[in-house]
Amino acid sequence: MKTRYSFLLLLAGLLLAAPLRAQPRPAAARPWSQRMADSFMRWYPDSVPAERNKAARWGYEHGLMLKALERVWQRTGDEAYLGYIVRTMDQSIADDGTIRRFKLEDYNLDNINAGRTLLTLYQRPELPRREVYRRAAETLHRQLEGQPRTKEGGYWHKKRYTHEMWLDGLYMAEPFSAEYARLFQRPQDFDHVARQFALVEKHMVDAKTGLLYHGWDEARDEQWAHPQTGLSPNFWSRGIGWYAMALVDVLDYFPPDHPGRRNLVKYLQRLAPVLARYQDARSGGWWQVTDQGGRKGNYIETSGTCMFVYALQKGVRLGYLDKKYAAVARKGYEGVLRQFVVEQPDGTLVLNGTVSVGGLGGKPYRDGSYAYYLSEPLKQNDFKGVGPFIMASVEMELAGGKVSQ
Repeated sequence: MKTRYSFLLLLAGLLLAAPLRAQPRPAAARPWSQRMADSFMRWYPDSVPAERNKAARWGYEHGLMLKALERVWQRTGDEAYLGYIVRTMDQSIADDGTIRRFKLEDYNLDNINAGRTLLTLYQRPELPRREVYRRAAETLHRQLEGQPRTKEGGYWHKKRYTHEMWLDGLYMAEPFSAEYARLFQRPQDFDHVARQFALVEKHMVDAKTGLLYHGWDEARDEQWAHPQTGLSPNFWSRGIGWYAMALVDVLDYFPPDHPGRRNLVKYLQRLAPVLARYQDARSGGWWQVTDQGGRKGNYIETSGTCMFVYALQKGVRLGYLDKKYAAVARKGYEGVLRQFVVEQPDGTLVLNGTVSVGGLGGKPYRDGSYAYYLSEPLKQNDFKGVGPFIMASVEMELAGGKVSQ
């Protein structure tokens, strides 16, 4: 008995002296941002192959997903996410800095967004290709320098969409432009960034609702353009979502003493109560056509909802918005978890309810009408929904507190 007692004391001592090791958390206990990011990387093992997925070719969807994974990497410190970002980006960047599948002469703002990842990678001195990333980013900056503009200096969304400004373009170009300006000491570029937002506020905000129209045609030539105002006829939640995310992201880089910074904060503060007003009380989400809740055919759309959650919660976290908007963000986020996130038997997540596309012109049916916005199909696991969901999740996790599903 004495020998057995001594053995137990020895064993207890060894256990107490051993370093404590954290036990792996079950998948369900991991944060939603990681669970969705890990699911994405299981759908596309090793990297996002551009050959198999059109959305992974150089453009805004590709850039949106890499930025979302970057947020998870920054939140967790897990280098697996950084490695995935590098491998995916390297598929598009040749050793001389040439961007594959990119044509500068298209002057397409959608092609700028992925440049944000180039700037992130350039700032990692341990990466052997950082100078290659810099050269590629310089190419994108040259596009912005030559981008066709309205008479007041607003970027055309694409060269072939003459005289048109779209809300989408603010997210596609301005966060990259602002970060580039700070990184490479180009203070004059902040003036250009501030002007883009000022022109949107001048021309595209509806005085009655406070919502923003999807597009504005300076020349009033497009079929969708109102003959007097040049505005498209409806409010599209994802379009407004692009704008909201652009606002909170460019503020990450704007100098505190730049006169445009105060205006950017004002634009966000103007928009926040408008978003709260049009949030669906039952689901917590936002409708595809923002101001037509309950109208036949309309539906709660996940990408716009996640974008609003991200912008509102980040705005609260950084002190731009009153803390009361955190409740609006949380209600929207919980609604997405409850209605649109589905766990699969293998533990991966699926995100439902994202509209595949929403554009103006180019094709006769893209006339900006209510019927048009409802005609585009919904997709499962669309990059434009998954990326904002991950970014919204990171913001909610930074906020802390229990999130119910």
